[in-house]
Amino acid sequence: MTDFEGKRVVITGLGAITPIGNTLTEYWEGLLSGRNGIGPITLFDPSRHDCRIAGEVKGFNPLDYLDRKDAKRMDRFAQFAVAASKQALADAQFVINELNAEQVGAIIGTGIGGLKVLEDQQEIYLTRGPDRCSPFMIPMMIANMAAGLTAIHIGAKGPNSCSVTACAAGSNAIGDAFRLVQRGYAQAMICGGTEAAVTPLSLAGFAAARALSKRNEDPGRASRPFDRDRDGFVMGEGAGILLLEELEHALSRGAKIYAEIVGYGMTCDAYHMTAPVPGGEGAARAMQLCLKDARLTPDRVSYINAHGTSTPANDVTETAAIKKALGEDAYKVAISSTKSMTGHLLGGSGGIEAVATVMAVANDRVPPTINLENPDPECDLDYIPHQSRAQKVEVALSNSFGFGGHNVTLAFKKYVANG
Repeated sequence: MTDFEGKRVVITGLGAITPIGNTLTEYWEGLLSGRNGIGPITLFDPSRHDCRIAGEVKGFNPLDYLDRKDAKRMDRFAQFAVAASKQALADAQFVINELNAEQVGAIIGTGIGGLKVLEDQQEIYLTRGPDRCSPFMIPMMIANMAAGLTAIHIGAKGPNSCSVTACAAGSNAIGDAFRLVQRGYAQAMICGGTEAAVTPLSLAGFAAARALSKRNEDPGRASRPFDRDRDGFVMGEGAGILLLEELEHALSRGAKIYAEIVGYGMTCDAYHMTAPVPGGEGAARAMQLCLKDARLTPDRVSYINAHGTSTPANDVTETAAIKKALGEDAYKVAISSTKSMTGHLLGGSGGIEAVATVMAVANDRVPPTINLENPDPECDLDYIPHQSRAQKVEVALSNSFGFGGHNVTLAFKKYVANG
């Protein structure tokens, strides 16, 4: 991190396609009410799998956002991204036209991309031959298409990229977009994460790695971050998108401001393909660097939206990392894992969790960690069990950690005109 001041960057629009609601309002109300979005898988027959539950998006109709031809030529992960991006622009009342198109960009992260298309086309290849594969297979499956197709459909001609850092991808996208606006390379950026990896092959792969919960008979209680009886994460799908805008530009058009983004920290464990480094040293440094970037001290933090996956390794490690990063102030901060309700959206998780964090700052309400019935003795911080809480939220952090040792923390702050 540097001492570079740069421009102030605010959040003026939000969009969400999630397992607990397909609009910002539905998602936020679902979080505050502790709504469970996890149930039996319906997207395919999971009967051969050890894990048969997921946080599926329900009732999503891509034709609400796309014409039939365009929708047919997109994988579900890209459909989610376009939909949530259009929601965010509408929420911000931000119009992209020929005068500003080159100053508006998009960075949308994903962990896996169009895996469903790849699986389907492999089956066609094996059963019907190579000549029957779709000419749209490659552009439908490659990970950058969420950002590329979003730009096409909203007309954004500015910076465009895609972070692919596993479960940190959405948060990296937001942090990278923050830097571009802060440094004057764009006036506004659409950013966040998307994923639609609830597929047979993906489920089999995560199950083989012993990462998934097998609580098939009780899906509503399967995702239980920081609980002694957690047995793995539950896959989810969806997209969370933020519109970041340079402050003076937002003020000039009378935009509503949800919050200000003030810090971005990222590190690598450089330790293991899938396991976090014991003690959470890498995650702790990401939080510390984020706070340094934001010029904030640990006592200023009101709330942390934890990565909180409900796996044995993550939750203990993240707890240790928070203690290392915040010191004694760790015991004073409110923490929750919204994955307890949505499941783990992989590359999309940082997007929807940043949306939740921004809403907490804007509304002075923090969502709960549901299913936290028997706290792990090693997880002894304030995880807001069961019910949301009304409290002042001046500064909030959002943590995301991914396979490969990627650690990302974002810092959001209440917008104050002079600081």
